[in-house]
Amino acid sequence: MITTNERILSEDVLKHIYKCEKNNRRPTMESIAGVLQIKQDEASTLVSKMAAHNLLTLQGDEFHLTEAGQDYALQVIRAHRLWERYLADETGFDEAQWHVQAEQHEHHLTPDEVEALAARLGYPTHDPHGDPIPSASGQYVPHGGQPLTALEPGQYARIVHIEDEPPIVYAQLVAEGLYPDTELRLKEISTERVRFLVGDTEHRLAPIVARNISVLPLSPEEVTEQTNTERLSNLKIGETAQVVRLSPACRGPERRRFMDLGILPGTVITAEMVSPSGDPTAYLIRRSLIGLRKEQADQIHITRDVVKQ
Repeated sequence: MITTNERILSEDVLKHIYKCEKNNRRPTMESIAGVLQIKQDEASTLVSKMAAHNLLTLQGDEFHLTEAGQDYALQVIRAHRLWERYLADETGFDEAQWHVQAEQHEHHLTPDEVEALAARLGYPTHDPHGDPIPSASGQYVPHGGQPLTALEPGQYARIVHIEDEPPIVYAQLVAEGLYPDTELRLKEISTERVRFLVGDTEHRLAPIVARNISVLPLSPEEVTEQTNTERLSNLKIGETAQVVRLSPACRGPERRRFMDLGILPGTVITAEMVSPSGDPTAYLIRRSLIGLRKEQADQIHITRDVVKQ
């Protein structure tokens, strides 16, 4: 008879082994004990029970997931990543809380609840970090990215994945304002630093940190679009531009509010007046004056080219 605590620990073991195998790393009893924060003899007892339940096989000091173990691991991962997607899209939880919250909920969602959540979210294929979300049958779409450090200087790319572990590195990337779907141009890469532009903002990262970012190179057409876009906050009073898209950093309630206000791709916006303090600015949007703070206007990407034509 397996206890609730043993079930939760077993699910964490399955996830750990699955991720190790996917990343060509060898799981060990020491690594399992470290992930679970238990003693190695306790980890050994747990692994033996899991083998008895046909979730993994033991061969000396090596262990591998059985087909049943892999299916189970994928369902736990599915619950985790769907919950992160839910937190990002429908709540006001900070990015730093997504993983922590999902680590708890993944063990308590029933298969029916997971399926209902997937349907509610529109069956998303990736979580907010860019990790693929397995379907109910275990199928998933890889992000297909390469490390940022594999780009050549001058090359444009789009971020498709940001590794959320270890937390300290992820926190640094979030503080830099980097998210999946963000477009960038690599300026310099060396053994000391990786330097790149996101819009008109320059970022500098240590190579070991930059490797936690996966990107897809942009096509020439996408490069043209990226180089001609800027932030709405750059508009001066009396200037007009057209919305290209909302920033990938704009999620949840704020993104829905923008969309409710009619701030969508193709919407024409004019900067009308600024408050005496300099912030917020009033913009004419679909015949209505709407006040936006600078940090809100920074989330709206615009182009002046279409308006000029």
